[in-house]
Amino acid sequence: MPKTWFITGATSGLGLEMAQQLLADGHMVIATARRPEALARLRQDHSSRLDIVQLDLAEPGSIASVVEGAFERHEKIDVIVSNAGYGLFGAAEELTTAQIDRQIATNLAGSIHLIRAALPFLRRQGGGRIVQVSSEGGQIAYPGFSLYHATKWGIEGFVESVAQEVAPFGIDFIIAEPGPTGTKFGANLDRAEPLAAYEDTPADAVRRAINDGRFAIKGDAARTVAAILSAAQSAAPPLRLTLGSTAYSSISTALVARLSALEAQRATAHSADRQDL
Repeated sequence: MPKTWFITGATSGLGLEMAQQLLADGHMVIATARRPEALARLRQDHSSRLDIVQLDLAEPGSIASVVEGAFERHEKIDVIVSNAGYGLFGAAEELTTAQIDRQIATNLAGSIHLIRAALPFLRRQGGGRIVQVSSEGGQIAYPGFSLYHATKWGIEGFVESVAQEVAPFGIDFIIAEPGPTGTKFGANLDRAEPLAAYEDTPADAVRRAINDGRFAIKGDAARTVAAILSAAQSAAPPLRLTLGSTAYSSISTALVARLSALEAQRATAHSADRQDL
């Protein structure tokens, strides 16, 4: 059955692919974008089922009114997809205050404001689903992406808490965690000015890999989006949806390492307890 979807960041990457797949399957799409004119071609092909709205998540004052307007224009919105975001690369010391503030405002605060704005309307209509697009970077970390990871780890913690708060109202969440995927993420990176002190460090190695095209990108955008949409339309999706072999491998390795460290700490604590007896 066709549904109504609200998608942020719909002009490129996973957001655009998602809008295209949903429209092709007969769904109604409310697509938000900082530059609505970038969706002109999509409007020509799907004018009757596409509602394009200007929205910049870094400007929190407009988020509530955009969400309210969308719910007023449409009888029901079944799925909210919080997708808008971008990458910021640079060792923490290299980043400017403006870069840090914009990254947090867009990727973290913007997503939080969007979700908070949608919750009252989802409650009133008896429930709904929110898909938060995170990444493997919400569970693991690469050198040089500290602020990007801060926003992704932050939004995952926010969603995990809110999911428990609103479950009684029939509202549930999916946190999508794709690995490196064939979008324009790398081309759209905001990059800090390198400092000479960081030459030949792990952050510099990642920088050179990105610049040389050696940073492994295995994920296919169309297949990634198809998997997200399939989960979003299932009866009982998982809270976290890990996507792609790279993400499975990196997240699994990180979780095993944390569990091993925790078990080692427990063993040390147990030994200390026995010595106190």
